[in-house]
Amino acid sequence: MKPPVPPAPRRRRRRIDLLALALAPVGLSTVLLAEFTHGAPGTALLQGAAALIVFGGTLGAVLLTFSPSDVANACRAAGKAFQVPDNDVDTLASTLVAMAIRAHRRGVLALESDVETMTDPFFREALTLTIDGTTPEVFRELISIEQAARDADEEAPARVFEAAAGYAPTMGILGAVLGLMRVMQNLSAPGSLGTGIAVAFVATVYGVGVANLVLLPLAGRIRERAALASRRRDMIAHALDAVHQRLNPRMVARTLRVFSSSMPRIEDIASRMPQRVPMTPGRPA
Repeated sequence: MKPPVPPAPRRRRRRIDLLALALAPVGLSTVLLAEFTHGAPGTALLQGAAALIVFGGTLGAVLLTFSPSDVANACRAAGKAFQVPDNDVDTLASTLVAMAIRAHRRGVLALESDVETMTDPFFREALTLTIDGTTPEVFRELISIEQAARDADEEAPARVFEAAAGYAPTMGILGAVLGLMRVMQNLSAPGSLGTGIAVAFVATVYGVGVANLVLLPLAGRIRERAALASRRRDMIAHALDAVHQRLNPRMVARTLRVFSSSMPRIEDIASRMPQRVPMTPGRPA
């Protein structure tokens, strides 16, 4: 009779960070409120020509710098930046210590059954290298390359928004110059001066405002998520490197306490371990 196959871990639906969504427009709303407090009409900041220059010019510059797929990935990352991140550091640390205990008791090959149930690609790759018996030097080199590649991929969307934040104020200045050129060309027609001056100043507001109130905060939020994921991978790499070197599980637990201060004691983790049924790996980030 074949043993029952353990069910594949289900990915939980990410929750939306409602507080972050509620606080996101605070900066923009404050600027608009300050403008309206001085008696400016509601349409004072609505200038189609200025918007076309700033937003269209910024988009064109970004598409010239990055590929359309990079821009699309950045937009998707911006949406994910307002999801509540998985905070499974303590659970993952306990899982890694439990794996170290199993490897210490029954050998590294005892972890082979965990590879198939892994949903985190980095965790699966690192565990596979641990089981394959590569030398410590080769293990560290391969893991370092994998970490660097994944860090670069997750920070790429932030670079797109940072580049856009650099282009937007310049486009605003360009719109201001074009508006002033229109003013100078129509000095003999006072009725058209107001439109040119409005385009000039509103374009500058658009460029500076969208860069500092939208693009840079989005880039910072994406980079913060990338840093959390990088820290998680660093913890996995340190733990599996210790397992690969056949270090005592207490040394693994001591190392992981740098990353997780709320991790249970190693005695508690060992007491909860089943004697024959392998543990299920921790959730991916």
